[in-house]
Amino acid sequence: MTTITEGVSFDTVAREWRCKWESEKALSAAQSAINEVLESVKATDGVKEVQRVVCGGCKDFKIITSLPADKFGDWEKAEFAPEKDFLAKLKNIEGIETVETQTFTLMKM
Repeated sequence: MTTITEGVSFDTVAREWRCKWESEKALSAAQSAINEVLESVKATDGVKEVQRVVCGGCKDFKIITSLPADKFGDWEKAEFAPEKDFLAKLKNIEGIETVETQTFTLMKM
């Protein structure tokens, strides 16, 4: 377990790929794009979970991949493969905007 400061520890690190979608057609295409790389993501050494978040109100589409903190660095060194390919696919979908990534820690409370 890693401690950021007193009382704030974590055992999981996650990488989020996210975008905004403008239409159901764009959302469907984003889902197809993740389906194309999903088995590769799940095959990453140490992957605990891959989750999809979709918000119809704010039009968010997010993929969150979590790994144990001690395994995350290896995936980071591999440039979060297949991140580049997936993000490129999203950027080429009409109706997809604001393609971003974020890394954060997770801890069950």
